[in-house]
Amino acid sequence: MLGLRARAAAQLPRPSPSSSSAPAASLSLARLVCASPLAALAPLASAPPSARATQPAFLSARWTAAPMRPGGTGGHSRPTTRVLCTATGSVQREGKELLVQHLLVGEKDVRLLVDLEKSIIAGGADLSDLAVEHSLCPSKENGGMLGWVRKGQMVPEFEEAAFSAPLNKVVRCKTKFGWHLLQVLAERDQCVLQDIDPEELHTKMQDPSFLEEAQLIDVREPDEVEKASLPGFKVLPLRQFGTWGPVMTDEFNPQKDTYVLCHHGMRSMQVAKWLQSQGFKKVYNVAGGIHAYAVKADSSIPTY
Repeated sequence: MLGLRARAAAQLPRPSPSSSSAPAASLSLARLVCASPLAALAPLASAPPSARATQPAFLSARWTAAPMRPGGTGGHSRPTTRVLCTATGSVQREGKELLVQHLLVGEKDVRLLVDLEKSIIAGGADLSDLAVEHSLCPSKENGGMLGWVRKGQMVPEFEEAAFSAPLNKVVRCKTKFGWHLLQVLAERDQCVLQDIDPEELHTKMQDPSFLEEAQLIDVREPDEVEKASLPGFKVLPLRQFGTWGPVMTDEFNPQKDTYVLCHHGMRSMQVAKWLQSQGFKKVYNVAGGIHAYAVKADSSIPTY
C-alpha cells in the first residue's frame, strides 16, 4: 500500500503503459526529479518549485558531476540471506523509464535495514514514510522519491536492482554508499529528446501533412515573434510559463512529435527537457533557434 507521500509524489504525466494500478497524480513531476530542467527556467519564468539541489550520490552520469563506480563490500555483516540484491531479474525493461523511490541506510546498519524491510512486508508500513524518518539520502525530503530514471543515470548495482524489480515490490540492494530499499512505482516508454537541424526542419515544413500532424511551439516573447516567425508555430512565451505550463498536457498530445523553437536554441532546450520530464515521447529542439533557421535554411526569415 502506498502512503500519502508516495501517492502525492508519484504523479504520472500520462498513464503508465505497463500497469493499470499506477499511483494517482496530484503533484507536479518537477517537484520529484533530483535535477529538474525547471531550475534553469527560474530566472525567466514563474515555474513550479523544483526539487532540492543536493543530488543523491549514487545517481551518476547526468545526475552528478562525476560518475560513480561500484565499491567493495567492506567485509561488514549482512542479513542472514547473504544476498546483495533481492530483485528477481526476470523483468524486461529495455527502453523504459522507471518511477523509483528508495531509502538508504549505512553499510553497518544491516539490522536496521532488515527491520525496516520486515515492517513493510509484514507490517504494512510505507517506504516513503520510512524514508523520511530513516534515510541518509537527500531524497528523504520527498519521501525517498527519485522521479523518473533511465539506464545510465545510476550506479550499476542500483540500476540492476531497479530494472529487475517487479512493479511495486520493495527490494533490497547494496552499493558503495550503503544498503537501499527501493520500489518501482511505475514505468513508461523512454522519451526521446534531441536536436533537429534547421535544414531538416525546413524540409519537413514543406510537407503540408507535417504542419498538420506535428506540434510546433515557439517560446520566444511577442516582440521577438513580431520580428521573425515560422508558419504553424504556436507562441507560448517563456515568461508566461506559469500560465501555460500547468495545462500543457491538456493542450498538447504527449504522444505526438513536438518541436520547440526560440532565438538561439538555449531557452527552447530547457523547455524541451521539461516537456520530456512531463512524458512527451518525442521532443525536438530546433538547433540554433530561428536565427540558425534564417541563416542556414531560409534567408527570407529576418535575423535580429
